[in-house]
Amino acid sequence: MPTFTYFYISCLPRTLGNMSYYIYYKPITRHPNLLLRDTCQAIINQLTMGIDQYTDQQIVKAILNRDTVVTKEFLYRKCYPLFKSVYDKYYTDCETCIELINEIYVYIMIPQKKSGISKLSAFGFRCTLTMWLKVVAENYCHQLYARRLEIDRDSDVASDRNMPDDDSITENTQRINMEDVTKILNMMPNQRYRKLIEYRYVDEKSNEETAMLLAVSMANYYNMHKRAKAQYCEVLRKEGLL
Repeated sequence: MPTFTYFYISCLPRTLGNMSYYIYYKPITRHPNLLLRDTCQAIINQLTMGIDQYTDQQIVKAILNRDTVVTKEFLYRKCYPLFKSVYDKYYTDCETCIELINEIYVYIMIPQKKSGISKLSAFGFRCTLTMWLKVVAENYCHQLYARRLEIDRDSDVASDRNMPDDDSITENTQRINMEDVTKILNMMPNQRYRKLIEYRYVDEKSNEETAMLLAVSMANYYNMHKRAKAQYCEVLRKEGLL
């Protein structure tokens, strides 16, 4: 009479890239012909293979199924350089590249009004997934910039009348002692705008030097500069310093 050995695999740690996670398995019965064991091993190998071994179809399916391991490994690790190049080149109004990736994730996962399906679900695999993501990210940034231009056009007349010029901001900043300047900068909610004001008006860097320190293009810098000045002046007004 054949003997059956029962064994358990529970809370088994697995590593994918630099992240650890756990896979839980139910009790497994070992059949004498080892077919069941080989089948289970094949499943384990598939679950624990590196992200580079996944096909685009498998990655899309996993992301759509809200697989957090594959999503983080692919979007946030493997595709990080891709998103960083977009982040550095185009207008985003995001403080970090991770924030941009978060927005792109939501953008490709939310069902569209007309079709009722998400952009990722509609991906037809006519190009690589990474190439598609690059195009989607760039188009997303173009849309953000177009909306920003519309907002700026609507508010240009009023803001230009109330916005001090660069020399006036420099003068107001220089007449405040350094401790107060630091406090005022810390009151600005956007960290990148805060650094821009610090480089440009406290350290008195040129526009080109400031853009280089912030690792942004000049076109992106000038848009950021305008919003940073508006935020800084609003803080000065609240404190009665402008």
